[in-house]
Amino acid sequence: MTVTTDTVGFVRRIVAGWTEQTDQHPVYDLLRLLGRWRSHMLANTFISLQGGAVIWGGPFAGMNYVRRATEGALIPRLLGTYESELHPHLAAFAAEGPDCVIDVGCAEGYYAVGLARMMPGVVIHAHDIDEKARIACADLAARNDVADRVIVGGEFRPQDFEAFAGRRVLVMVDAEGAELDVLRPDLAPALAQMSLIVETHDGYRRDALATIRARFEPTHDIVQVDTGPKVLDGPPWIRNLPHLDQLLAVWEWRAFPTPWLVMRPKAG
Repeated sequence: MTVTTDTVGFVRRIVAGWTEQTDQHPVYDLLRLLGRWRSHMLANTFISLQGGAVIWGGPFAGMNYVRRATEGALIPRLLGTYESELHPHLAAFAAEGPDCVIDVGCAEGYYAVGLARMMPGVVIHAHDIDEKARIACADLAARNDVADRVIVGGEFRPQDFEAFAGRRVLVMVDAEGAELDVLRPDLAPALAQMSLIVETHDGYRRDALATIRARFEPTHDIVQVDTGPKVLDGPPWIRNLPHLDQLLAVWEWRAFPTPWLVMRPKAG
């Protein structure tokens, strides 16, 4: 079945249950569903017109990418606008010359492979609990000729940080609420000397943002980065699309705010 066929089926089932007293919530859910459908269509259009899934802009421009993401929106990644709020921070960390990167929640490897290309010589330790994601990440690394520097693994436990003690490490965590389980300075003293970019998910785990901040404030300087408006960049044809399509092309499907904490060890 195609994405369109599946979506039509969902719409029919949703609308069939509506009454005159239906509140705004199912209407909102339907809007999100249709927005995701259109996002899929835009990704397909990009791949067709560009002759493949090669990232257009941003820090990972030129990277061969996937035709279907294991999670989340594909078209913003293809355009290079995905999580653009982090772009200056990624550039700054790259300039500082880390020894290695630990990517927890790597999915199909957008950051793991992208950072391997961005930081020649740096080894990326990419971890995900989902087997399909690990397979996709390994395949993406091979297709971008960085398989020798992207080491793919499964669950990453707090104690596993200790194997990297004393090194210049950048840690990236996007674990849908499991950041609270992974980032335990009480179980991993080595975290005190590591730089981190953590996406927080209060929508999945109550007070995740405040809890992670409190755990690291004694040892780190912390900058909170909130999600913000996107600047559309892309091939010339995308600027001829209707305005709604341009908005959906950079929509990342977030259901609630997911601010990042960018953290560096305190000097001295």
